Amino acid sequence: IFLSLTLFSLNRKKMNLKSERRGIHVDQSELLCKKGCGYYGNPAWQGFCSKCWREEYHKARQKQIQEDWELAERLQREEEEAYASSQSTQGAQSLTFSKFEEKKTNEKTRKVTTVKKFFTASSRTGAKKEIQEAKAPSPSINRQASIETDRVSKEFIEFLKTYQKPGQDIYKQCKLFLDTMNHKRDLSIEEQSECAQDFYQNVAEKLQTRWKVPPEKVEKAMDQIEKYIMTRQYKYVFCPETTDDEKKDLAVQKRIRALHWVTPQMLCVPVNEEIPEVSDMVVKAITDIIEMDSKRVPRDKLACITKCSKHIFNAIKITKNEPASADDFLPTLIYIVLKGNPPRLQSNIQYITRFCNPSRLMTGEDGYYFTNLCCAVAFIEKLDAQSLNLSQEDFDRFMTGQTSPKKQESDSFSPDVCLGVKQMYKNLDLLSQLNEKQERIVNEAKKLEKDLIDWTDGITKEVQDIVEKYPLEIKPKSQALAAIDSENVENDKLPPPLQPQVYAG
Repeated sequence: IFLSLTLFSLNRKKMNLKSERRGIHVDQSELLCKKGCGYYGNPAWQGFCSKCWREEYHKARQKQIQEDWELAERLQREEEEAYASSQSTQGAQSLTFSKFEEKKTNEKTRKVTTVKKFFTASSRTGAKKEIQEAKAPSPSINRQASIETDRVSKEFIEFLKTYQKPGQDIYKQCKLFLDTMNHKRDLSIEEQSECAQDFYQNVAEKLQTRWKVPPEKVEKAMDQIEKYIMTRQYKYVFCPETTDDEKKDLAVQKRIRALHWVTPQMLCVPVNEEIPEVSDMVVKAITDIIEMDSKRVPRDKLACITKCSKHIFNAIKITKNEPASADDFLPTLIYIVLKGNPPRLQSNIQYITRFCNPSRLMTGEDGYYFTNLCCAVAFIEKLDAQSLNLSQEDFDRFMTGQTSPKKQESDSFSPDVCLGVKQMYKNLDLLSQLNEKQERIVNEAKKLEKDLIDWTDGITKEVQDIVEKYPLEIKPKSQALAAIDSENVENDKLPPPLQPQVYAG
């Protein structure tokens, strides 16, 4: 019975560990688009990839537009019926209805117009007028550009020279898109993102079909186009005031600060920072993830995430002396995010999601690492006691700051930044122990001093009592006795002392 209970207890512990491990483990199939297209999904797109999300978004948008239109028609019809009942002539009713039909047609035409209209040839006068106006530089584009914007513009022009005639067309399309975006500042950030994604798609299609550019050159051209456009649009579309991105940033930052006590052992991170090479890799990974906020181009931000992830894989490989797996990567990425607490994390993720070239997020290592980062942030937001293999009481005490696991275990003083900080923690721990020993020694010395004083006083009192009870009688000194062989007149009859005798032979 005892053996059965022991095996049951061990199996139960293993099951608990497995279930808790699932809090960090993410199956690779969960990173893909839930529609099954084979591309990487994204929590910001509700698990869809960029392509499928846009399809779902357009369906939902068209459905909403249709419902709003039907509601408007119904309300207008009721208004017309009420108006017709109050009028006596039928002519006035037909005139009003015809005006309503004309107004409805104009409103519908205005709503369905998108940014694609600016990039397709048209013989209509309105489109030509818009193109002519777009050729005239707007005041916002002619503003004093920053040094980085000037540098990127020069690099973009030099790059397009290698494409000759297609390069000129690409530059015109980019200038037209920038002018269009400057006139659409009142649109929501989702609509601006849709315009940017439409522009990426249209230019990529033209590069492949109309200008017959090879696929490898298409990707380079799209990277340069994204760099040129988003460098100029960064200040308008990154963390705009119309969104709650800043509020989410503060919430995530506060959440990460509250989780400062989480140790690598709790997350099952297979990284040993005692190894100098591993510690350097961890520092580089943290630096890369923090540096992401300083970049303007979505592709450059993705590059920072990719470099951070590669440093993580190298750290795991050095620690385990074998290639890292995906199950090892995600917990370590979570640990790096908790240690680094990157600034404006949610704003950067949203910015990449909205304005990055969709082909980079759907496939490739950039898309894989970005999807894992989104999963890591989602895990941090939902992290609980079970995910860290802790009891709810300990988790609550750690979160409220009542205690810390680093104070309970001496080996939990892990480095927060570098070896110097780690050594500082060890020195503080050593000083604390020395202080406790010193206090203990001082207390013992004071106790010993008190014991010695009490013992001396006790002995003195006992001696005094004995002296009082048995007083000493000091007798006078007696006359000294004469030596035996000294001359004594009174004993002159004694025989002389014996003398030594010497015998011959």
